Amino acid sequence: MAHFERTLIGDLTAFVDHLDEVVVKGSVTAKLEDTSDVSVAGARMVVRTYERYSAFGGNRVSLGVSVLAVGDQLAVSASAAGGSEAMFFKINTVGEDSFLEYAVRAVESFDGGASSPAVPLDVVRPYGTGEKRDDGAAL
Repeated sequence: MAHFERTLIGDLTAFVDHLDEVVVKGSVTAKLEDTSDVSVAGARMVVRTYERYSAFGGNRVSLGVSVLAVGDQLAVSASAAGGSEAMFFKINTVGEDSFLEYAVRAVESFDGGASSPAVPLDVVRPYGTGEKRDDGAAL
């Protein structure tokens, strides 16, 4: 599994529209499979699940993106999974990593939407199983 997180400031609806465009147009086989949009006590959570065919692994890979918004503060968490052919451990994570890159591109190219530019609140680099976070802690 490949994972990426980032917090930033911007318009949630504009970000989700941008995300859908970047991910679906980024691959001929990419498709938006499911959506969820829930509001609770002033917070809004939008979830997107995408899927595409990975030619490298000869199988399908999924990308789940959750965006939590409180006002104009957005917390984005994206995870890609699938693409491995092994039964007990992962051999091939190329499809996951490359599909996750679409979400990373969407976050990094988002201009904030509405009237304000996107401002990163913090940066967490993409990481996968067996790697370490920026602070050196093992996953």
